[in-house]
Amino acid sequence: MELKRVVVTGLGAITPLGKTFPETWKNLKAGVSGCAPITRFDASKFKTQFACEVKDYNVADYFDRKEGRKIDPYTQFALIASKEAVEDSKLDIEAVNKDRVGVIWGSGIGGIKTFQDEVTNFVSGDGTPRFNPFFIPKMIADIASGLISMEYGFRGPNFTTVAACASSTNALIDAFNYIRLGKADVFVSGGSEASIYEAGMGGFNGMHALSTRNDDPSTASRPFDKERDGFVMGEGGAALILEEYEHAIARGAKIYGEIVGGGMSADAHHMTAPHPEGLGATNVMKNALEDAGMSADEVDYINVHGTSTPLGDVAESQAILRVFGDHAYNLNISSTKSMTGHLLGAAGALESIAALMAVKENIVPPTINHFNDDESFDPKLNFTFNKAQKREVRAALSNTFGFGGHNASVLFKKYEA
Repeated sequence: MELKRVVVTGLGAITPLGKTFPETWKNLKAGVSGCAPITRFDASKFKTQFACEVKDYNVADYFDRKEGRKIDPYTQFALIASKEAVEDSKLDIEAVNKDRVGVIWGSGIGGIKTFQDEVTNFVSGDGTPRFNPFFIPKMIADIASGLISMEYGFRGPNFTTVAACASSTNALIDAFNYIRLGKADVFVSGGSEASIYEAGMGGFNGMHALSTRNDDPSTASRPFDKERDGFVMGEGGAALILEEYEHAIARGAKIYGEIVGGGMSADAHHMTAPHPEGLGATNVMKNALEDAGMSADEVDYINVHGTSTPLGDVAESQAILRVFGDHAYNLNISSTKSMTGHLLGAAGALESIAALMAVKENIVPPTINHFNDDESFDPKLNFTFNKAQKREVRAALSNTFGFGGHNASVLFKKYEA
């Protein structure tokens, strides 16, 4: 069968760099750090006392008191980002066939604050099980996709993908596949996460996964720098409206770009560490290129997973050299996690927006906080250090890799009628 084309017609975001997609993209291009000391709770006793929070977030700005109490922050971010994306797409909610509009969302953890609060209340009480009736629906990772569909009455395919830090990239790939197979016309897809709470920070500290650069938080996320010491926790949500090409054209939609391929793979190696030779990362990029029917030399930019961990950054760079060969030296490579921190399950959606906008505007956002070269990396690779670079970007790849060895890559290219 002939596969249908899929385009992106709407974007939305609430992130450590801005409460909207335009503000986030502006600060990504400008190389702004979203990292600062934690304000959400007293982190003075934690090994890591900083994170990339959504700045000055107030639930009352978006939800009334009753509604806000029923939904975990990760779901709040999902509803905020998806609302902006739907509005940006100018989709006619009343006229569209809602049976053919779906929601596929991604979250690696879901409502960790809700789980923490309920268990804390139980343990600190007299043993009587007084659990909130909204405990389970607030906590479960799939509730965000359900509530987005209820908000608009979208009755198409609806589910949540959970693949750790690759979750929202998997969501985008699934939405892409449903549309190109003709099973839906439109999807709201993306991801959200809200883990900057005691349980989240403490858990990742216990794994020694987080940077502990408490003396200089704004430069703590240092992908590909010799002094990198772990990732920085981020939070927020990002949403994309994926739409079948003819459907978008028929309603006169603006088109940001085209999604042309997606790849998935597994490291099958270790619970948390990447494959030392980047085998899974190699396979997933090859899979995305093969799915798109594109050659490696047609890609100009890779928004890498690049978390700022000692092992992960090296494995990914080796995989890029293996997949792209000599063309790797013509690529721009950057990790926007250097600015946003790591949004865990929402990272793929936010970084897909960065890759897509690089294609649309011919500008590559930087990898900030580079101070010292690391001999582990090929010096001829262009990591777009510290400042955005203007160049023609015909196609861009976005990589995400998650604990458990889950890998997902998605490929965007310039829209041509």
